[in-house]
Amino acid sequence: MSKKIRNNPLGIKLNRRNFIKGSAMGLAASALPLTKKADASFLDVFFQKHFREMSKQEIQEVLDRFEKTYSEEYGKKVSVKATPAIPGVLFGYGLDLSRCIGCRRCVYACVGENNQSRDPQIHWITVLRFKNGEKWVDLENSESYYNPAEVPEPDHFYMPVQCQQCENPPCVRACPTQATWKEPDGIVVVDYNWCIGCRYCMAACPYGARHFNWSKPNIPPDELNPETHYLGNRPRYNGVVEKCTFCIQRTRAGKYPACVEVCPVGARKFGNLLDPASEIRYCIENKRVFRLKEDLNTYPKFYYFFAT
Repeated sequence: MSKKIRNNPLGIKLNRRNFIKGSAMGLAASALPLTKKADASFLDVFFQKHFREMSKQEIQEVLDRFEKTYSEEYGKKVSVKATPAIPGVLFGYGLDLSRCIGCRRCVYACVGENNQSRDPQIHWITVLRFKNGEKWVDLENSESYYNPAEVPEPDHFYMPVQCQQCENPPCVRACPTQATWKEPDGIVVVDYNWCIGCRYCMAACPYGARHFNWSKPNIPPDELNPETHYLGNRPRYNGVVEKCTFCIQRTRAGKYPACVEVCPVGARKFGNLLDPASEIRYCIENKRVFRLKEDLNTYPKFYYFFAT
């Protein structure tokens, strides 16, 4: 399909991608209601170019379109940014298990900051509870439902789990549309407009960190965080996958992730792995650190440690 096709009356050079895109556009247009067929914005969204292939002008046009759409839908001014990675920065995360009290404030701060669905509920952070001496490496069979009003409990410890922002992410390799990729600052992102909902990335992720929208996410307008990022916390669609992005809308603006900021005991650490003076580098170099499922060679940038 890469060569010119004979008997092409328009003289258009066709390749595999253009052929598939053109065929899909014809099918989509024919299936749309009459009112939708004349809606150019619908087709613009449906056949939007890959984010990494857009020019700066094209990106700005997309951002403007989504700002208008979200502002009309939620009845408030919504900002959609595409702040790029900061040169010389590779984000890393640390979590002190000896301090975590299992209060789950991080879970709900994440929900509010990142516009996760309230009904059905989607949480990017899961806090697991273990008894002292229990086989804590068995994440799949651990306990995540407990009463946070009673924590910390005697003879128990807690392990929050979220996207590990792998340096070698299996989810990226599994995606058939390249809707997910690793950014220069180490954040693994998802373009919701290119996600086809196949959930291959969910099957590939060994940490259970990706979540699928089985229905349209429900966010009350008065609870929507209007400060959003195209690759992060902007409102999602039905049938796409989402995940933690280290609060890309905050961290690329020089702020801490919401979960770090809200932790009442200072168990969460965050910073630049390339900066020898950063707090995360100090923790890695001076604490007993480990990473989840290191034998899989995913090289997470999420480090667990004990203060003593």
